[in-house]
Amino acid sequence: MGGCFSDVRGGKQAVGVGLTGTTMSPIPISNATVNDAVDHFFRARGFQQLFTPLELSLSASRLRDRDILSKSDPMVVVYSKKRDGTLEELGRTEVIMNSLDPAWIKKITVAYHFEIVQPLIFHVYDVDTKYDNLPVEKLKLNDAEFLGEGSCVLSEIVTKQGQSLTLDLHNRNGNRGLKNLGKLTVHAEETFVSRNAIEVKFRCSRLENKDLFSKSDPFLRISRIVENGGSVPICKTEVVDNNLNPIWRPLCLTMQQFVSKDNPLIIECFDFNSSGNHVLIGNLQKSVADLKKLHEQKTGANFILPSSAHHGHGKVLKGQLFVDHFSEKQLYSFIDYVSSGFELNFMVAVDFTASNGHPRDPDSLHYIDPSGRFNAYQQAIMEVGEVIQFYDSDRHFPAWGFGGVTNGAVSHCFNLNGSASGVEVVGVQGIMAAYASAMNHVGLAGPTLFGPVINNAAEIAGESLSCNSRKYFVLLIITDGVLTDLQETKDALVRASDLPLSILIVGVGGADFKQMEILDADNGCRLESSTGRVATRDIVQFVPMREVLAGGQTSVAQALLEELPGQFLTYMRNRDITPGAGNIAQTSASYASIY
Repeated sequence: MGGCFSDVRGGKQAVGVGLTGTTMSPIPISNATVNDAVDHFFRARGFQQLFTPLELSLSASRLRDRDILSKSDPMVVVYSKKRDGTLEELGRTEVIMNSLDPAWIKKITVAYHFEIVQPLIFHVYDVDTKYDNLPVEKLKLNDAEFLGEGSCVLSEIVTKQGQSLTLDLHNRNGNRGLKNLGKLTVHAEETFVSRNAIEVKFRCSRLENKDLFSKSDPFLRISRIVENGGSVPICKTEVVDNNLNPIWRPLCLTMQQFVSKDNPLIIECFDFNSSGNHVLIGNLQKSVADLKKLHEQKTGANFILPSSAHHGHGKVLKGQLFVDHFSEKQLYSFIDYVSSGFELNFMVAVDFTASNGHPRDPDSLHYIDPSGRFNAYQQAIMEVGEVIQFYDSDRHFPAWGFGGVTNGAVSHCFNLNGSASGVEVVGVQGIMAAYASAMNHVGLAGPTLFGPVINNAAEIAGESLSCNSRKYFVLLIITDGVLTDLQETKDALVRASDLPLSILIVGVGGADFKQMEILDADNGCRLESSTGRVATRDIVQFVPMREVLAGGQTSVAQALLEELPGQFLTYMRNRDITPGAGNIAQTSASYASIY
């Protein structure tokens, strides 16, 4: 079986390397974790934290093998158990490919309250290969095979020597009918607020070849040594295929990961195997300070191959690790930017193609119910607009329609308010009024083209750069159909990826939205234009409304906006744009760890 990191392609991706490599998925803020707004409220009034933020590292041993031709591909889902017995999900690890003794890199953040009993439940799953490259947050647990459950109280972990607790896995709800389901070890560490980070680029030379008919496929895994003498993995690079002199993409490590510049790190180089039995090429131990010195002196460090024959000293290898780039950075949070004057500017585009159905037909997606009940378009506009508008000072929003007939001709980008001169409306209610009015004078037509709307939004975002504006733009596209201009849309998105712009797409109705999933680069593959240019970053988030409603999601806005702070920060950090000096908010450990 397999999954996000469990098929061959997914297993070769980087994990835990920050915003210069594969980004870690944001951890949802829930009642069981840290609420940044509440924390800031108490801090502003002189109170100390009412909790201690912790990170949980997870590893397992002797898991059940549920696969026939390979080993299980395990993932852990962590829950808090509420007083009424219901479970609230705190987070998920990545999926590890073909391993019965996994050590997961992704950490789970929890808020430890001394005065509260906090039961934790750990579910281990074997994820099916057909879900290759799907983000773990989107995996449906009913499609995965259950491997075992463990449970404890958070204080049990905290009070253990070394803050590590090993649990026996059993069937659900405490049923111990099947024995030997394996063990799960949970290690807790207190997190702290720090904006300090390093960006580092590694390469190797003269690595030993571990393959018979080709060259090794190397990747690096970096672990931090903890107080009890053990180690906790903090990141791994992507795999470089068939290369004994690999160069990896830059990675970003926060001080939260490496703790201090003098803390020893174990850097291991492996030859990737799809079976999960990765072969150790060599390892070495260096601190962040040592890595900085390697970069300054432009020298390499030799790998060592551990050997019992050498009584723990190991064999010094010809293969060396080099640091081609090393820099120290300050990482600011989303709150830092918006609290120092940066704004989110909202734009919206509505689909007027004929596939929506005639607006007067109650079955139409555009039907405006006299009772006041919102249709899908109105619901998306209201839910997303009400969130974004609070980050926009003037609340003047560009609003377009596309695929409709205006002035006797089909237009693929027309002003929703019907004005020939001004595209902006005032506030979310202005968008709603313009949409309702358009239903009376715009005919439905087609086809479904995104390119013109995206280009118009990109032009506005581009013009803001010439004014040195502290604005970031968010375009909401609501559509019911399949794209006719997929390649033109890709080209527009690749061009727009250099601009302060994110695009949220809501799919309404029952159409097949597979094309939209291509635009939403959640599989880790950035969009490529017709000329071969690759997008600078992922700027699209797509959500089919029917899945949001069926899945019991709190709102369309929650599903759409979960990636927006990360996209915003990627843009700012890639361009070294910092918040105004002296205006940075006191952010809690929750935001530091999430973003």
